[in-house]
Amino acid sequence: QVQLVESGGGLVQSGGSLGLSCVASGNIFNIDIMGWHRQAPGKQRELVAQITKNGVIDYTESVKGRFTISRDNAKNTVTLQMNSLKPEDTAVYYCNAPGVTSVSPQGAHFRFDYWGQGTQVTVSS
Repeated sequence: QVQLVESGGGLVQSGGSLGLSCVASGNIFNIDIMGWHRQAPGKQRELVAQITKNGVIDYTESVKGRFTISRDNAKNTVTLQMNSLKPEDTAVYYCNAPGVTSVSPQGAHFRFDYWGQGTQVTVSS
């Protein structure tokens, strides 16, 4: 089993900054991709940013130039620095690690997707 624990988030005024962190722990052999999704009230969950183990990064168009994702492979952590926040960034932000490879007691490798519990980010106008 793998756990993703998020920290950060909160309330900030428009134009302000916030940082989110996520630590993965448990039966981890390899984590290829780590990222952040968000879900605003009444909307579908959307990908915000993701980063591969080799440092390949994708951002959704609306956050490019404002958000920065980074990762520490040795510590299984991913962070999201959010600058120039806008009210439309208000959402619950979820850490995600799709396709985490773990090892069973018998030595078999298996993959599973994991999500954090979510952290609220609220940007006031």
